[in-house]
Amino acid sequence: MLSPAPRSGAGGQILAIFAVVIVALLAVAGLALDGGSVFAHRRDSQNAVDLAALAAANDYLVNQSEDAARTRARTVAASNHFTHGTDGTTVEVTFDATNGIKVTVDVGSIHHNSIVGVIGMPTWAVGTHAAALAGFPDTAFGAGPFIFSAEAFQTDGTPFFTTETEFGTGNGDIPEGAQDVAWTNYGTGNVETDVVRAMMAGTTVIDKTIAFGEYIGQHNNGNHVSLYDGINTYLQDVDVPVAIVDANGQQALGHTRDVLDLEPIPDRFSAFGWDAVEVDGHDVDALAAALEASGDQPRVVIARTTFGKGVSYMEGLVKWHYWPMSDEDYEQALADVG
Repeated sequence: MLSPAPRSGAGGQILAIFAVVIVALLAVAGLALDGGSVFAHRRDSQNAVDLAALAAANDYLVNQSEDAARTRARTVAASNHFTHGTDGTTVEVTFDATNGIKVTVDVGSIHHNSIVGVIGMPTWAVGTHAAALAGFPDTAFGAGPFIFSAEAFQTDGTPFFTTETEFGTGNGDIPEGAQDVAWTNYGTGNVETDVVRAMMAGTTVIDKTIAFGEYIGQHNNGNHVSLYDGINTYLQDVDVPVAIVDANGQQALGHTRDVLDLEPIPDRFSAFGWDAVEVDGHDVDALAAALEASGDQPRVVIARTTFGKGVSYMEGLVKWHYWPMSDEDYEQALADVG
């Protein structure tokens, strides 16, 4: 009886097909496993780049330094396990200060594969991107006609002054300190008295978006003396603080009589319907009596004072309007007034 001879090549074909199937299954499993791993890697990278961009934008606002902000971005990225220059990781930071500040951060990193490496893909490149925009408030709606210094506010935006505080004006284009104010109409033109009066009366409402770097100061347009009568017109029957003028006769560049004579101060206020009371500014009882007196007119107390009163080396000297004290000067001043 004849029988067919076995085909030796058939077994080999089956083994080859089996091997291909095994490799394919491994590849699919590897793609699933390494794909999930790279997804988690990318998610971590995105969290890091988001935080880095926000931190860099904030740092730039505070320090106005690209180098410092770039360092901040890379420090934050490193704290989230993406260190610039390590294991193929890059943290690139770019800046655009056209309007406020835009900080862009790009993180490039390498994901080391576990299974698909056996089929020729040992690593995958992962890239993430984030941009943070930062700046300062740029739009005023129904704005008041004056601005405060940033020094009057804490870093979280809340005011330093939460109790009754006396604010003055240095008659400058911008506030010169925490307790100074400056007139403004938010870039709608020069700050003229009639415009400010209209803002006070509510007949002119300023709704303005300010371009970055746009000037909104008063152009040194004076103290608007003629607005004093507006207090009677627009604030009738409204409780307002008593104004106190510290009339010490000095300013930074000399005596006021020599720079810009303000006298007679009481008459200027009286001409606009104010009850002007003149007292010795160093007499506490006289000040208290002037402040407590009742009346139907807005009151201003003209407190005649001597600059540096009671301090032996300072009294009456113009230079101490701006001259800093040494530690010894400070101790002497405490001893003189104590």
